[in-house]
Amino acid sequence: MSRILIVVGLAIATAGVLWPWLARLGLGRLPGDIWIQRGNFSVYVPITTCILVSVVLSLLFWILNR
Repeated sequence: MSRILIVVGLAIATAGVLWPWLARLGLGRLPGDIWIQRGNFSVYVPITTCILVSVVLSLLFWILNR
């Protein structure tokens, strides 16, 4: 359990350090993400991005579990 927490912590720290380069990939602006903006009210629902991240993490954990 502690090994998993260390790996997750390192992954989050790495993503934080690499964020300026990861933002250029366009993740979060995929087709299927919903952006509603009316006046001074805006809502962003990243449906496609969440599905993509979920699939990638599921595959990663499946591979690590084998």
